[in-house]
Amino acid sequence: MVEYPPLSLAVPAPELRPGDRPDFSRVSIPEAGAMRRPAVDENAEHMRDLAFGIIRVLDQDHLAVGPWADNLGLDDAALIAGLEHMLTLRAYDVRMFSAQRQQKTSFYMQHLGEEAISCAFRIALEKGDMNFPTYRQAGLLIAGGYPMKSMMCQVYSNDADTLRGRQLPVFYSSKEHGFFSISGNLATQYIQAVGWAMGSAIMNDRKIAAAWIGDGSTSESDFHAALVFASTYKAPVVLNIVNNQWAISTFQGIARGGAVTFAERGHGFGIPALRVDGNDYLAVYAVAKWATERARRNLGPTLIEYVTYRAGGHSTSDDPSAYRPSDESSAWPLGDPVTRLKNHLIVRGVWSEERHAEAEERIMAHVIATQKEAEAIGTLRSGQRPSPSEMFDDVYAEMPEHLLRQRHEAGY
Repeated sequence: MVEYPPLSLAVPAPELRPGDRPDFSRVSIPEAGAMRRPAVDENAEHMRDLAFGIIRVLDQDHLAVGPWADNLGLDDAALIAGLEHMLTLRAYDVRMFSAQRQQKTSFYMQHLGEEAISCAFRIALEKGDMNFPTYRQAGLLIAGGYPMKSMMCQVYSNDADTLRGRQLPVFYSSKEHGFFSISGNLATQYIQAVGWAMGSAIMNDRKIAAAWIGDGSTSESDFHAALVFASTYKAPVVLNIVNNQWAISTFQGIARGGAVTFAERGHGFGIPALRVDGNDYLAVYAVAKWATERARRNLGPTLIEYVTYRAGGHSTSDDPSAYRPSDESSAWPLGDPVTRLKNHLIVRGVWSEERHAEAEERIMAHVIATQKEAEAIGTLRSGQRPSPSEMFDDVYAEMPEHLLRQRHEAGY
């Protein structure tokens, strides 16, 4: 008999640690405009190449080039609005992060570096469509016109919180604005989105769903179960993966394993899969427009991987300097989404550095004024808050005896 050596496991490890020099040479970035744009009804088997490149529209001269730049349907006003959505989300992040450090709320999660993904995707949707998001897609609400004061009141869990203090801060919810309740149990939103989309099709409706997940959560079983159902029943859903390189404190290789990209996971299920530059507002919108049209035409699901970088910590509870080089975000080769769209608008002749500075100041002033209104109602430490008695409400249609007894014992 052949005597084999003892078995061992291969444990993926990041190439760089704190103190190392940032290096993204492993990230292969094609030229802007180089990736082809297939017909919306092209067979998934014929577009496998799109899961390995990166769809990009904005080139190094800040021009929109290539087939994905054609027929975008975004005029100057729409692009300026998109830029202001991202600036608003960034200013909101700054103020809410500071509020957490001031102990006005217990928790917060920033979107720094990822603003283009949710803000651009939202404008490709129609009223009645439903997003099943993670905690880093607040741009869907901002670009969709959801009141910022309501967002802040939810973060503060004050008496104007529409969720009445029952959700973790930043776990927003709004049926009217197509934003399904966020779950801290990661990946459940994927199967929920597919089920919602299947229900829409069963009712012969015209509404589609969008599922959102981070790179780390693709290792959850719910992710794969969702792909089975989406593929089998050709559900009208867009399956989004935000690959920001880090899942809390573990690098993407832990979830990706031996796969080259996250997008290629769609191939095993016969689902069209694309990778897009997540820091390119125009590219994100172009791909979102393509995928949502495919769903509306009853052509089934699309899997999209957004290649981006989480510039901040995972949350206010996280210190990224403990597991990655402190200056790694500045070395990210796809740049900053706000700066890239700003430069594109300047090249188009409809924006300037002066107008940009004015917009930043105006938007920050609006965010601060709104914050004062929300804090006047209450914060975690002071002001008006929902009554603890409300924890018993909306659990059952008719409150059972044991909950009535518990509520009375609590003095309510």
